[in-house]
Order: sequence, then C-alpha cells, then structure tokens
Amino acid sequence: MQTLHTPLHRPAGEDVTKIVTMTLEEDIGSGDITASLIPAGRAATAKILGREAGILCGTSFADEVFAQVALNSGNVTIDWHVQDGEPVNAGTVIATLSGSARSILTGERSALNLLQTLSATASTSHRYATLVQHTKVKILDTRKTLPALRVAQKYAVRVGGCDNHRIGLFDAFLIKENHIAACGGIAASVQRARTLNSALPVEVEVQSMSELDEAIAARADIVMLDNFDLNQTRLAVAHAAGRVKLEASGSIDDERLVAIAETGVDYISIGALTKHCRALDLSLLFD
Repeated sequence: MQTLHTPLHRPAGEDVTKIVTMTLEEDIGSGDITASLIPAGRAATAKILGREAGILCGTSFADEVFAQVALNSGNVTIDWHVQDGEPVNAGTVIATLSGSARSILTGERSALNLLQTLSATASTSHRYATLVQHTKVKILDTRKTLPALRVAQKYAVRVGGCDNHRIGLFDAFLIKENHIAACGGIAASVQRARTLNSALPVEVEVQSMSELDEAIAARADIVMLDNFDLNQTRLAVAHAAGRVKLEASGSIDDERLVAIAETGVDYISIGALTKHCRALDLSLLFD
C-alpha cells in the first residue's frame, strides 16, 4: 500500500522509550499476575486486527512495548503488514506476532492503547486534510494533547497529513490576549519577544481588525484570527494582502473548516485533531 503522508520526522528513540516505559509501569506495576499462570516457556502466535476503517499509526511504540516486556518474560517477533500512514479496514491483518505467550499477553493492552490512540489522531488528521486538499491551507494541531503523549500525537498528526504548531511553550512565541494585557500592548509584546530570542517565530492572537493592523505594524510573523466569523476572515485576508501569515482558530467544524480554508488563510489550527479523537478499534487475537 502507498503511504498517504510520509512521516519525515519520527519521534526520537528516547521519546518512544520514555512513553512506553511510563505506559508499562502504569499497567504492569509489580508484575502481571494473570500472565504468570501460563508456563514460562510457552510460545504462541497472534494477530493484530483492524475492526474499522482508519489510518494506522504507532508501530514503533508497539515494537518498543514488546521489546521492553521481553526483558522479563521472553522475546516477541512482530511482522507488520501495514505501516504508519497506511489505511486499514475492518478485517485487515495489521501485524502477526510470535514468541512468548506471557510477553504477548502482558504487552497486549499497552501496545493496543498506543496504536489505537495514535491511529485515531492520524485518522482524524487525514479526514481534515482531505477536506481541504483543494486549497493551499495547512491544518495545524495545538497543545491540546493527551498528557505525556504530546510528541507521539504530534507525530500522528503528521502521519495523517496535517502539520504541527509549536511543540510546547519553549519553541515559539504565541502572544495571546492576556500576554498582551500584561506586557502593555501588541507592539511592546512583539518587541520584547524579538529582544528575548530573535530566532524564534512570533505569533500574535488578535480579536479585531484594528489589532490585526497593530500586529502587522509590529512585524509579527503570524497573526491568529481568534474566532473571526467567515466574513471577518475574508476581510482579514484581503486586508493583510500577504504582509503577514494568517491563522484561523476557534470553533472549527467540518463545514466551517472548508469555508475558512477557501478564504485564503495560510493556516487553520484545530484542537480536535488531538483532544477529540475516538480510539480506532483494533484487537489482538491468539491463533
């Protein structure tokens, strides 16, 4: 199958290890007492199956789950038949597993939890990206991610065909209403940001056309149009006339997404990519 969106920047190995370690510690605790009922040397084979249509994501996390579990209860070999970014359907055999029965059972839920959650994010991202593929807009995620899974979910967003906003509070300035009030205005906020770190992008959230003018005059890199209606967004695009990148944000549903994309904004940020996802239905069954 052809990958829908090439994931050029996979999560670093240490990020995968950290997330999986925390996931297993939460689940296994002092030990998997039910798996201990199975003889230590018993081998098994199993399949991971798709139960509904979606985009797969998270294979490296599942690999790491079984690699860590194997340290205590025996090796597991995984043969992936579907790769990150590829579609699955109900009945699709996503992977086959062979090795220690104890290890497969101990790692099952953690592996599936990560696969289902990241596949959900990738599937939602793919749906949104498909809706606006006739426009130039880039769909961005936000910081509204599941606790401790930000790096993983932002990877899944890219797998699905959308793009990342800033990763956290450290890699870009996003000057919002309260920052502006505390700093003494848009111009003062932008000037202060440039002084602190001139290499980082500066984005300013605005709530009116007059604030848009202030942000443009202050030479912000990006202006976020906070909850602008459709007509206001069109006016903002015409008024900015390419002098600054524009990002639309707030109350974005499917119908509104397409209409906003067609106004000519550069970006649309959507928290639902990562915070409203319903897990993709996957299961693991022994042969």
